Amino acid sequence: MADVFQLMADPTRRRLVELTAGQERSDSELVEATGLSQPAVSKQLRRLREGGLVSVRKSGRYRMYRARTEELREMRDWLLRYGPLWTERLDALEEHLD
Repeated sequence: MADVFQLMADPTRRRLVELTAGQERSDSELVEATGLSQPAVSKQLRRLREGGLVSVRKSGRYRMYRARTEELREMRDWLLRYGPLWTERLDALEEHLD
């Protein structure tokens, strides 16, 4: 799971996961949507693919990418365990400020 946090720490990779979460997108669509160069997008997609966060398939001359949300669900579940702690601390801060 540490690798998932490391991968998702980068804003460009988070954006690529967002763009591919709802639908499959081609590499050229992702370049256009991010405004980054083709090599920059390809580098980040490769890291996401190696980390298991996106899948890729060839379609003609394009590579089609789709987010794989299983790993993200694991990260979300881990974070949700700490929700009550955050709520307690925010409540304590609110009481202190009042």
